Amino acid sequence: MKAVRLQIGCVLLPAALLASPGHAQTETPTSPQTKEISFVPLDEGAGDSSWTRFRDRLLEAVQQRDLKFVLGVVDRNVRNGIERPNGIDEFKRQWDPDAEDSPLWRELTRALHLGAVYYRHERMPRSLCAPYVLPQWPKTVDPNGSGAITARETALRAGPSGGAEILASLSYSIVRVTDWEVADSDAAVRQKWVKISARDRDGYIPEEHIRSPLEHLACFRKSDTGWRLTSFLAAGE
Repeated sequence: MKAVRLQIGCVLLPAALLASPGHAQTETPTSPQTKEISFVPLDEGAGDSSWTRFRDRLLEAVQQRDLKFVLGVVDRNVRNGIERPNGIDEFKRQWDPDAEDSPLWRELTRALHLGAVYYRHERMPRSLCAPYVLPQWPKTVDPNGSGAITARETALRAGPSGGAEILASLSYSIVRVTDWEVADSDAAVRQKWVKISARDRDGYIPEEHIRSPLEHLACFRKSDTGWRLTSFLAAGE
């Protein structure tokens, strides 16, 4: 499990954080997802060439750990959480990007590799946010104990190993998660697995093929000087 998943644990999200412009449901979440349901990815930014150019350049900068470029696109009033002051200084204190093990580079890469959608709630004006998982999350599904499969195809295996029996082939869907952090059965293999329940079976999929709606959401707004990162927060922050 990634550190962020350990930190957020069980979070009860305000209704506004589970609302998106495309959802009309009024029900509140009750229990973790017990049935696999379709959850097709969405990328509303794909049609905006200014966004795709910016995203690709930002991904390149993140891969190169180009701190000057990354901090250069952070909004001067970036939101850092309910109990933290806004601004770049606090952003740097929170993420410690100079540290070799700073989670900023990993988390931002993972967020930007998935589609972005327009999203707003009472503490944030309409913004383009990546990944699509939280903004599109169904209001009727409790985000605690559930995850979104973000791969077109992933094998559900009987054990946490690339050589384990394949129980089923899964695609874009929401499934129940019973363990976010499972080591590979071979201690020499660095692959991490997530234990899930799907198709009336318990099994394992690679951790990079599933995402919790409670993980970090990167939100951007376009200004006269280009796109700016206005928040990069996990649910409940």
